[in-house]
Amino acid sequence: MNSLNKVWPDRATFKKNYQDGKSQLVGLALIADTQTPVSAYLRLAGGKPYTFLLESVTGGEVLGRYSAIGMEPDLLWSSNGHKATLRDTKGNIVEKSDDAVTHLKSLVAKAKIDAVPDDAPPMLASGWFGYMGYGMVHLVEPTVPDTKPDNIGIPDSVMMRPTLMAVFDNIRQVVHLAVPVRDTSGDADKTYDAAVTRLMAAKQTLIYGDLPLADRGSNVSTPIAIKPHTDEAQYLKMVSRAKEDILAGEIFQVVLSQRFSADFDLSAADLYRSLRRLNPSPFLVLMTLDGYSLIASSPEIMVRVRKGEVTIRPIAGTRPRGKTREQDEALATELLADPKECAEHLMLLDLGRNDVGRVAAIGSVKVTERFTVEKYSHVMHIVSNVVGQLDKNVHPLDALFAGFPAGTVSGAPKVRAMQIIDELEGERRSFYAGCIGYLDGNGDVDTCIALRTALLKDGKLYVQSGAGIVADSVPASEHQECVNKAKALFRAAEDALDLSKVQS
Repeated sequence: MNSLNKVWPDRATFKKNYQDGKSQLVGLALIADTQTPVSAYLRLAGGKPYTFLLESVTGGEVLGRYSAIGMEPDLLWSSNGHKATLRDTKGNIVEKSDDAVTHLKSLVAKAKIDAVPDDAPPMLASGWFGYMGYGMVHLVEPTVPDTKPDNIGIPDSVMMRPTLMAVFDNIRQVVHLAVPVRDTSGDADKTYDAAVTRLMAAKQTLIYGDLPLADRGSNVSTPIAIKPHTDEAQYLKMVSRAKEDILAGEIFQVVLSQRFSADFDLSAADLYRSLRRLNPSPFLVLMTLDGYSLIASSPEIMVRVRKGEVTIRPIAGTRPRGKTREQDEALATELLADPKECAEHLMLLDLGRNDVGRVAAIGSVKVTERFTVEKYSHVMHIVSNVVGQLDKNVHPLDALFAGFPAGTVSGAPKVRAMQIIDELEGERRSFYAGCIGYLDGNGDVDTCIALRTALLKDGKLYVQSGAGIVADSVPASEHQECVNKAKALFRAAEDALDLSKVQS
């Protein structure tokens, strides 16, 4: 597949795979030195429902090698509680299940691509993309109550199986287009021709398609009015109550969150363009679903499974970036010398090691990075890295749920912390503290935590943020931490609103 502007595989190879009953990709690589992942998304997907763009910025400064665009799914999976529904894109129900986790495992297995070129970029052959909200925890930890109202009204989880992928190689300046062919029951020549026709149409759109940009100004004034869903006095009471539980020995730490909202009358793509510029992060997400969108700049892996290796990468402990190199280094030294930050990070590192150990082969769990300072565009964090070899009897999806939700958005011990979260927080977390990512039919999983994430629905922007409460937490400081974290997304919203008025 190294050749540019040449469809792969050739017809003879495709027909041989097809006749052997093998699922495969039909692909095409193009020079993309005049394109960006954002412009390609706007041209190919145009913000249509069930489309996405995934990007990565390393260290807040270097664009990750690969960016992925997915569109035109043939199947949509959603769940609420234990009940799951599989639909086609016309909304027709294909299957129903009362066991969402088992059902999703079976769908992931069916998404497997048998014939994938050795040099195919990541995500090109991945099966299911989407999000799993915090509510999925009630499927894997039944002792955690689910008593609070759902004030947003989206499914617990939605996954889509795209039939057209575009993966950018940002180093080689090449975009790989691919159409998966899983059904081998028809005519091989007609199937091949149909796939090639779709690739050529996508190529034409990429090269000659219009670039749809916001053509109107916003009616929302800036600075935007941010509405807290929990008043400050109530949040301070929540923190004080959590500290009582800590002093009583119930938990060591709990993450208490609160939601904020504001009016926003532009598109999700408008917000994403501002967010990726102002707050570049390791996991940048633009995902448009049916009537709502997720826009994220998450710094943290939830769980990754790659070629049988499980990774959890806890992040806890924060300082702002310095204005000079010397100031930057001084802040990093100060961060590693802070006993509260280090104690909290150690607790979450131990939790990550335990989560990996639940699904890894005995003796394979290792801490490959310990208390490393990782620098992003605006902040620096203490980061550790835990890996283990997935036990051969464990499904990759079980590895995801072993670390779900992350300790950095729940607490320790995790189950008791989540029980306290349900007691103290005022509304269901919905998308917040769940995960966004993909499940590969060939056994890989890659997810980020849904934090520093906004939900856009019905002209409202919802942002949720939390603070880790420990024994010596100061309630007012923890409240301010939530406000500061949320403001990063609202600043991006204000930037998008201001830009729309200038451009119009």
